[in-house]
Amino acid sequence: MNKILFQQPARFVFGDGSVEQFMSDFSELGLRKLYVMTIPPVIHQLVKLLDEFGQKGIQLKINTEIAGEPTFGDYERVLKEARKFEADSVVGIGGGSVMDVAKLVAAMLKNTQDVREVIGIGLIKERQTYLACLPTTSGTGSEVSPNAIFLDETDGGKKGVISPFLMPDGAYVDPALTIGVPADVTAATGIDALTHCIEAYVNKFAHPMTDVLALEGIRLISAHLATACDDGNNLEARTAVARGSVYGGMCLGPVNTAAVHALAYPLGSEYKITHGLSNALLLPYVLEYNMPEAAGRLAEVAKAMGVSARGSNDEIARKGIQLIRDLIADCGVPARLSEINIQESDLDKMADSAILVQRLLKNNVKELTLEDIKTIYRNAL
Repeated sequence: MNKILFQQPARFVFGDGSVEQFMSDFSELGLRKLYVMTIPPVIHQLVKLLDEFGQKGIQLKINTEIAGEPTFGDYERVLKEARKFEADSVVGIGGGSVMDVAKLVAAMLKNTQDVREVIGIGLIKERQTYLACLPTTSGTGSEVSPNAIFLDETDGGKKGVISPFLMPDGAYVDPALTIGVPADVTAATGIDALTHCIEAYVNKFAHPMTDVLALEGIRLISAHLATACDDGNNLEARTAVARGSVYGGMCLGPVNTAAVHALAYPLGSEYKITHGLSNALLLPYVLEYNMPEAAGRLAEVAKAMGVSARGSNDEIARKGIQLIRDLIADCGVPARLSEINIQESDLDKMADSAILVQRLLKNNVKELTLEDIKTIYRNAL
């Protein structure tokens, strides 16, 4: 059996009251200058945290500037502010974009490296600053992964910074923080989480240790995402999707994603399509491409989604891919690139960008050439 490395937060808390647990844990650390990255919609849910910390003499600096997928320029501006504040700790309370910036800021706050030196895998030398993450969406799993993804303005590409120093000291997942997230965001981030699980299971480097997490994540998300979209106040559905998102995030470090994410990146970098929606648009088409090499694995994905075990692996797998299409439709997510105004003339440029994402393409169960990528995009039009 191949060796596998799991890196997880030193403290992980899931469930009702996780925010209060973060407050209690942080108060015991003796830190006094907390840099808070968050988003305006959840500020009202953090009033107790802000008041209590203020009463304890903990100074807070709140940043709500990260509204979309972050650029390295965004990171540089936030880092400058955090250094000016002389933060001794950082917390990200938001979606994946907020948490990714918070993670890199914490790692680089007292680090002499330039950001250009740490793009890639395992290049950050240290992190001296306490870091916590509290997700407000169920999608990226950033709170339990060593990854942070940014748009590079110099060439328009998406770049990954992957390091054990980006793993938070504490991850606190309270599904109540996702109540009120709009249906379209719930859908896109949920499909992103589902994609994490599927790509971890249908992966050249899949491993029995992550298979368990991935299949349970697939089961939870596929069974509850549509309900979470239809009724955003349904805490049971929100909790199930949040669990599935965490399981997908736990797979990102040991196994990571593959061709769906690689082909999705140009949609975000070139056309500013949100990450979750980009994955949803390509997921069924990449899985169909992988069928010749992965019918057995895709059949297990289908079974986790509720497909009957009767029939051949090929038949079961195809029913599973159709269920994914049905779920995307039920959640109100566009199903084709043409629905978001991608044209045939755009495909060559997108393929040229996607083929460069070799750190993910190497994980795919079936090799992709440039022409294969163009074919997948064409099928998805």
